[in-house]
Amino acid sequence: MTLAQQTGGAWETERRLTAISRTGLSTPARQAVVDQQITPERSVLDYGCGRGDDVHALRQMEIEASGWDPHFNPGGNLGPADVVLLTYVLNIIEDPGERRRTLMRAWELAGKALVVSTRLTWEKTKVKGAEFGDGVLTSRRTFQHLFGPNELRSYVEDTTGVRCVSAAPGIVYAFKQDEERLSYLARRIAPDITWLVSGDAASAIAAVVDHTEQRGRVPRVEEMPTQMAELLAHLSASELQRLVRSSVDPEKVAEGAKRSTLTTLLFLGVELFNGRGPFGCLPLSVQLDVRAFFSSYKEACRRSDRLLLKLRDDAYVRGAMNGSKVGKVTPTALYVHRRAIDAMPVVLRLYEHCASVAAGRPLEWTIAKLRHQGRGVSWLDYPEFDADPHPRLRSSYLVDLSTLKISYLSYEESTNRPLLHRKHEFLHSDDPDVPKYRRLTESELRAGLYANPHLIGTEEGWEAELVRCGRTLRGHRLIRRR
Repeated sequence: MTLAQQTGGAWETERRLTAISRTGLSTPARQAVVDQQITPERSVLDYGCGRGDDVHALRQMEIEASGWDPHFNPGGNLGPADVVLLTYVLNIIEDPGERRRTLMRAWELAGKALVVSTRLTWEKTKVKGAEFGDGVLTSRRTFQHLFGPNELRSYVEDTTGVRCVSAAPGIVYAFKQDEERLSYLARRIAPDITWLVSGDAASAIAAVVDHTEQRGRVPRVEEMPTQMAELLAHLSASELQRLVRSSVDPEKVAEGAKRSTLTTLLFLGVELFNGRGPFGCLPLSVQLDVRAFFSSYKEACRRSDRLLLKLRDDAYVRGAMNGSKVGKVTPTALYVHRRAIDAMPVVLRLYEHCASVAAGRPLEWTIAKLRHQGRGVSWLDYPEFDADPHPRLRSSYLVDLSTLKISYLSYEESTNRPLLHRKHEFLHSDDPDVPKYRRLTESELRAGLYANPHLIGTEEGWEAELVRCGRTLRGHRLIRRR
């Protein structure tokens, strides 16, 4: 059976020629593994699997995976699966009606989640051909409809009838149950605390003490790893609480409670941005945090809503940026390295998370730029940030939260790329690399290299200033030029 027969359409293009060979997982499949959408406990169907490379790679990871493709594997299994991959399929279908029916068929086959990925509009320079319908027909008679990131999310939501999440640019998750969507958001906003390894009851109690200090409350048995719960099965809940409370550091518990309170507000704010559900749909850990740190779910939602409203206040956002312990504040924005992003004030973390849910964070990024007038977040990629004393910008991905418009700029072909100075300012003061970066900045200041700040923002301008001052760089050391 062909895809056209599956969806009631007729082919006009050479779709089989778009299938490429890979040596490992595709980007969408790898992202789904990282995001714990694909796990050994879940079955996977690659609908339109091409040459089947994702299926082979997943099987090597001991994941139950099957694939179906109208040209390469027409006899493949087309039964339901926990997770269905629809990878770079929608953009090669020239008939809009068949495109929608294909998406709907994939959604029907998904038991828990559908992972949809497409090529994006900023790739249009790589697609040569003539206009054909709502896309481009190449000389090889292959078709490409390039989606905007926000267009893809809206298209999947409109077809499936559920709220979706942008996992990354060009990758959208649709969930069959709200609980699955909220669990994903919770992991994204507050990754699970790592439990200490336990081999006996004493070490298990020590692990619970550590968890309590980090979270600010004693965990429930349901939250513990199975082996740990078994080691503590001889203790009643009240006995465990008494042992833990006699061992914890009260200051650490108070700090953990504050951190969990802010994280819960952050989660509820992002949840409202993406569609808030009832209390019973929340992940168990979030439900327990709400009960521990708020008088009620209603009160927690009310506080979170107030926080979300503050994002509209330029003066408040600017004040939060000026008061942030991390990042570099300029007249227009705050720049923060990804290693320091969680140390921003909670309203700024909410700001960045809302942008990421709307359009997806890019897979590769180094610094987040948050505008304080208007609402826009850019993720800037400096791939050599740690090794290069003045790293060059490779790409910029911007989402405007006022209009939900997205733009992407690549500097890989540029001969005069933007570069960074004062690297220590983008990091938290506790970062181990800060002293080394600060020493370089101080030596560059003494050498007069920052005398003309309007010149040093690009490769050519910076090199000219190094020559003028008779200096060159050896790693993160400034030396005299011979």
